[in-house]
Amino acid sequence: MFKKILIANRGEIALRIIRTCKEMGIKTVAVYSTIDQNSLHVKFADEAVCIGPAASKESYLKIPSILAAAEITNAEAIHPGYGFLAENAEFSRICAEHDIKFIGPSPEMINAMGDKSTAKATMIASNVPVVPGSDGIVKSVKDGKIIAAEIGYPVIIKATAGGGGRGMRVVLDADNFERQFQTCCSEASTAFNNPAVYIEKFVEDPRHIEIQIMGDQHGNVIHLGERECSLQRRHQKVLEEAPSPVMTPEVREKMGQAAVDAGKAINYEGAGTVEFIVDKDLNFYFMEMNTRIQVEHPVTEEITWCDLVKEQIHAAAGLKIDTKPLKMRGHAIECRINAEDPAHNFRPNAGTITSFNIPGGHSVRVDTHAYSGYTVPPTYDSMIAKLIVSAPTRPEAIMRMKRALDEFVIEGIKTTIPYHRQLMDDPGFISGEFNTQYLEKSFKFNPETN
Repeated sequence: MFKKILIANRGEIALRIIRTCKEMGIKTVAVYSTIDQNSLHVKFADEAVCIGPAASKESYLKIPSILAAAEITNAEAIHPGYGFLAENAEFSRICAEHDIKFIGPSPEMINAMGDKSTAKATMIASNVPVVPGSDGIVKSVKDGKIIAAEIGYPVIIKATAGGGGRGMRVVLDADNFERQFQTCCSEASTAFNNPAVYIEKFVEDPRHIEIQIMGDQHGNVIHLGERECSLQRRHQKVLEEAPSPVMTPEVREKMGQAAVDAGKAINYEGAGTVEFIVDKDLNFYFMEMNTRIQVEHPVTEEITWCDLVKEQIHAAAGLKIDTKPLKMRGHAIECRINAEDPAHNFRPNAGTITSFNIPGGHSVRVDTHAYSGYTVPPTYDSMIAKLIVSAPTRPEAIMRMKRALDEFVIEGIKTTIPYHRQLMDDPGFISGEFNTQYLEKSFKFNPETN
């Protein structure tokens, strides 16, 4: 087992990893930018190394600085968390070249799933259901129109290197195809330095459901159930829960096996998430695979009693995972608390927190790096906390979340707490009758009721 791990990340996920390492008796090294020197992940690590100024490209994305920090502190492994370098195949390769274990998949595994068109081809070869569409990259408007006509409108054009909701365009009919195709290619080129796109059938009113998998170095891959991630704004997840309120045991078994098959197709190592798009009849199709720990991993932990970060470290150390089926217990919900003003189109709201009271009580968990007096920087993602609750049933979990949100007090900046509090009373959310467009088309936030 490793004696010292460097966490190549910041904020709540860095602190989350530090906590598990401490429970395992592993020393930790935090890295931080100059603007993050007062973050809790810096305070609670055994060692901390400044790796550059606030800009990500000069700190958290600067591989030489991170490797130098690992070498001067004699760290044996690096945990990348999520975001930044977590799915960077080059970083994984360079770590291996320097005899530092990358706690995650190999460069080959990352590349196999990081490019969406390659991932889709891999899934087809493994008999995993995929959305009908192009066989890889579409090279021209003419070719795209032929493919779109064959699979039928509406279609969606996606950047093969896309992510975070960027590089996607829905096309309702042939008249708009050329304009949307060119716009998507241009956006992909600007955002990802790669203009390549592919085309899929657009599934109307879909749900976004993902399966958590874990693999080891011995060829074992298991799944740990699903997460419901359909509540999104601008393709960004707002709230997640486990299990999905629409899932049946039969579909869970099929979807879970498809995710395991996806992992085994690339001999996957570590924690990964296979994301599916699901239609109203619970037909599911592979969407993409994330080769890292997810923001929403705590809801899986709460219903399986499994520490996913601990299992990541075990897998990286060469240990075999337990292949016995896990029993799921109850229901868990996670609300992402962002430093944003929901009354003004979710405008980012960086600044100093003047009061910070986190909720407590039975089965309430808060993952955060913030505190009273902490200054939220404008430089990074706006998420400052995750509020997770669990209970024996979904209705009880909703009531617990309502209570916990009422106790969660953050002053000095605007946050999304009021938005989540109103969502807990929304009939569509309570009934579980929602899809990926629900928050933008059906749920109406009223700032005057807070």
